[in-house]
Amino acid sequence: MRARTQFLVVATSFSFAFAGTASGQGAFRTLTIEDAVNEAIQKNLGLLAERASLTVAEAGLITARLRPNPVLSGGANSLDWLGTGFDELNGAGPPEYAIRVDVPFERAHKRELRSEVAESVKRIAEAQFAEAVRRLRLDVTLASIDVLEAKARLQLARDNLQTLERLVQLNERRLTSGAIPALEVTRSRVAMLQYRGSVKTAELALNEARLKLLPLVGRRADEPPVDIEDRLGIPPAEAGPDLAGLLQFARTTRPDLQALRREQARTQADLRLQVAEGKVDYTLGAEYRRQQGINGRGNLFGLFFSVPLPVFNRNQGEIARAEAEGGKSTLSVAALEAQIAGEVESAYQEFESSRQLLGDIERDLLTPTAAARIGTTYVYQAGATSLVDVLDAQRAFNETMETYYTAQAAYRRAEARLALVVGKDVGP
Repeated sequence: MRARTQFLVVATSFSFAFAGTASGQGAFRTLTIEDAVNEAIQKNLGLLAERASLTVAEAGLITARLRPNPVLSGGANSLDWLGTGFDELNGAGPPEYAIRVDVPFERAHKRELRSEVAESVKRIAEAQFAEAVRRLRLDVTLASIDVLEAKARLQLARDNLQTLERLVQLNERRLTSGAIPALEVTRSRVAMLQYRGSVKTAELALNEARLKLLPLVGRRADEPPVDIEDRLGIPPAEAGPDLAGLLQFARTTRPDLQALRREQARTQADLRLQVAEGKVDYTLGAEYRRQQGINGRGNLFGLFFSVPLPVFNRNQGEIARAEAEGGKSTLSVAALEAQIAGEVESAYQEFESSRQLLGDIERDLLTPTAAARIGTTYVYQAGATSLVDVLDAQRAFNETMETYYTAQAAYRRAEARLALVVGKDVGP
């Protein structure tokens, strides 16, 4: 932090303001990184589609809790539609009219087991939605950092251009007084034009970064584009987080791992359901029958009981499928746990490397490079050095600042990726 303070004091001619140009700035809707993340969670189309899966899971839970419907049937038998003529001599008939109700009774707690499976599906959908939010948060954060880095590079290019423009003006005055040859002015103008091209390139990169952010935050083409107004550079942590603690936290809270563990629980519940489905269900029925014959009329009542005979189908295939899915989910959980350990280790190493690099640049490079640039320019104005030395100092300063912005952005990205793989913020 001391090196950064010294740098800000020495390089007073350089601005760290990353705001856009005055022309067109009002056309943008300015957001912070956190604002962009929140807007993406509310409006991102992909996330909205993922949120709909929660409603689908709720509907499945309603279906699972329903009981089987009773069956109502009616019938009419021995009707004299062919003109036989029912009488006392032929003894045919009599016509019969019947109404029957059959009620199925499920055994082995099938309804409760279906509800358990549907509840597991709902919990899986919730974990998958949390995983989608987690990944969207990373994508928006990285895209926002890209915008901030592009704005910083554009501001650097503009400041470099202004420096060279002042240098050209100085050389034109010195040429008028006969202090330098015309070639010196030409060389300074060439250098200025090169930096003008750098400004155009930086503007294009900024526009591309802003366009990349648009679909992530759910902005339509007819809506105002967004711009990120936030700090690119944040103070790096004095020390890295505890790797063992990060691993333990990731294994506990990662939503993708929770989704697989809930899938494992679902397969176990599904296995219990399929075993229960192999148990036969009973059907009880009751019937009212009305007879209207020549010899008299009668009202009859009947009871019925039916059960399928499990001779061939005892749900063997579905039971085998559920068992296989259970074994697969167990392996998937183990594989993801190993993958998470590797992701946390890799993201931690990236975070530590970028943190140390950013600290080294702030401590060792910023102040000497800025001082060399200002000192060389001052000496050149006094006529004690050459234009080549000024351009070399300017180039060294430009490369150092580009490296610095790259390191700042890399540190922010590494911090965001580590937060993604762990499942919590790891910043200072």
